[in-house]
Parts: sequence; structure tokens; C-alpha cells
Amino acid sequence: MNRFIQLHLLTAYPPANLNRDDMGSPKTAKMGGYDRLRVSSQCLKRTWRTSDNFAEALEGHIGTRTKAMGSKAYQQMIDKGITHKKALEWTQPIASVFGKLKQLSKKEKEALKKLPADSAERIKKELVELEIEQLAFYDTQEEQAILNLANAIAEREEEANAEELNLLRQKVTDVDIALFGRMLTKSDTGNSLTKYCIEAACQVAHAISVHPIVIEDDYFTAVDDLNNGQEDTGAAHIGETRFAAGLFYSYICINRELLIDNLGGDEALANKAIRALTEAAVKVAPEGKQNSFASRAYASYVLAEQGNQQPRSLSVAYLKPINNRENQDFITDSITALINQRDNFDKVYGACADSHYQINASKVEGSLSELLDFVSQ
Repeated sequence: MNRFIQLHLLTAYPPANLNRDDMGSPKTAKMGGYDRLRVSSQCLKRTWRTSDNFAEALEGHIGTRTKAMGSKAYQQMIDKGITHKKALEWTQPIASVFGKLKQLSKKEKEALKKLPADSAERIKKELVELEIEQLAFYDTQEEQAILNLANAIAEREEEANAEELNLLRQKVTDVDIALFGRMLTKSDTGNSLTKYCIEAACQVAHAISVHPIVIEDDYFTAVDDLNNGQEDTGAAHIGETRFAAGLFYSYICINRELLIDNLGGDEALANKAIRALTEAAVKVAPEGKQNSFASRAYASYVLAEQGNQQPRSLSVAYLKPINNRENQDFITDSITALINQRDNFDKVYGACADSHYQINASKVEGSLSELLDFVSQ
């Protein structure tokens, strides 16, 4: 079995704002002395794991990343007729298993005492203390165990014991956790949760444009449909948004052995996960500003590699950017640069992979179905 699967993708996006910074501008990075467009790895991973493609292929094996799982357990008890006060008290130990609970300040607690015990405002504020401070990834079986425990507590009207609070799992059944990992630090009681952390089996690089870019501004106006223009011919709204277009290089490395181990030895599920992730990476675009730009794109080129050798990115192929020259074919030149870099590494270090497969949409070479078969064999 080949340990590593590496994917190299070239995807061209028209004018877009796929992944914004804190100022609303497309994210960038300087590489080789030039400004490049960038889509963060965090954005890409969330895009893929929440996509319809991923959900349909892996139904029943998608985890939940949230601070508010305690609220679900609380609601389960409320639905069973437990009072707010008891449901709150009995849910807190369950929620605290996965992290440190949020705490209202002394001032906030004093203010709560002035509100009626059954008021919606007070209940809403008290429920804040069922949230954990840090996002946690919950495996489907862990989530079900939480809800089952909430039901059991409601039926017997008695809080959980220490044994029942052993809700965490070291191996998971949800592929997004197995692929992208999870980090847990300490429970509310201060106990270390590091043995329940999952090391990510998939590494994702920030996607970066293979050429220099200039971010542009789109000045736009909106007209009031009920304004007949007789008194006021001006726009009802004036706005500005930033955008850029680019051909992106993306790199993904999957450790198949670690993925199988994270999934408790389920090789068939691991292969389904690899297929689903590959298809999502090839076909699903980030959601940023899609209603404004409709910047949906499939990868124009994909190089897949398998082997046990130490993985390496081919991003250095674009350290010298693909510059804009007259009659230049960006796709062809970018593919040539990528293949040349792969071949150069192979000549210097020996074969960096045992087998390859590529699809090239511009030349109608290869197929998605064969690519998916290759990565999951």
C-alpha cells in the first residue's frame, strides 16, 4: 500500500473575492518578490468538508465542529420535561468533558439575579455557560452518546456519574476529523485531553496564484425601483468591493496509513474519504462572494502521485512567476513549469513517487473517474 497521496492542482478563477482578509480584500502573499493571490488552507478545508459532494459521498460520517454541543443536550432534557434549572445543572458536566466552559463575569451574574428566574432573557444568558471556550470537533458517535446520556438523565432525573461521562473517543468514524484532525486541550476540571487529539492525515497548502496580481476595485451603484427620476436621478446606494482573477496552484498531501489508523482500521471508509476529498478539491470553489461574481471553477489540470517517499510540494515551480506576455498560454506554461519541476526533483533526488496520473482539461486528457480510481487504489 502506498503511504502518501499527493495532489497538485491548477485552477483558474475569473474576477472573484474567494477568501477575504479583515479589510474585505482578497487575501494575498508575497512570493518570489511578487504579490500573489492566496486562498487560505482553512478556507479550502472548510469548503471541501461542508460541500454537497462530500456530504453525499460520506453520509453518516461527517462530524460537527461547535462550541455549543451542550445546548443540544440541554434542549434534549427540556424536551423531556426537565426544568431549566435542573437541565442547566445536569448538562454542564457533559459539556465540560470537551473543554473549559465559558463563565459569566461577576457583574453579569449580579445582573442576572435582578431578572425573573423564568424570563427568556435570563435563560438565554445562563445558557452561555453551556458553551465551551474553544471549538471542538465531535465525532458522530460521541454526539450520539451525549444525546443518549441526556435522555437517560432526563428519564431517571439524576445527574450523570463519572463513568457515564467517558464520552471521548481516541479513534473516530467521521472522515473530516480523521482527515483534518482535532485539538482538545483541557476539560473544565483541568484534566488533559491530549490523548483524544487526532493528528490530521491530510495536509493542505494555501493556494497561491502562479503569476503576479493587481487587486482591483469594483465601484457599483444600486437604483431604487420606485424612484421615477423626476426629482432625484441619483443612485440609492453606492458601494465598492475588491476583486482579482488568477490561476492558482494548490497542493494536498494525504497520509493514507494515518487516515486508516484514525478511522480505527476501516480501509474501505478511508478510500471513500480520499475519493470524496479529491473530487471536492477538483470541483468545489470557495463560497466567498459567489453571488456577486459566480466564480465557480473546476481544476484545469491535476497531477496525482502515490508512493512511500517523503512528500514535497511543487510550488517552487512558480517562485519565478508566470509573467504576462503577449499570446502567452497561462495554462500550458503553468503545466510545463510544474512537470519540469517534478522531473528536476526526480533527477536530483531519485523518483519522488512510484506512480502518477494526470488530467488535463485543456487537452482533454484523462478523466475524473480514472483519477478517483487511482487515488483510492
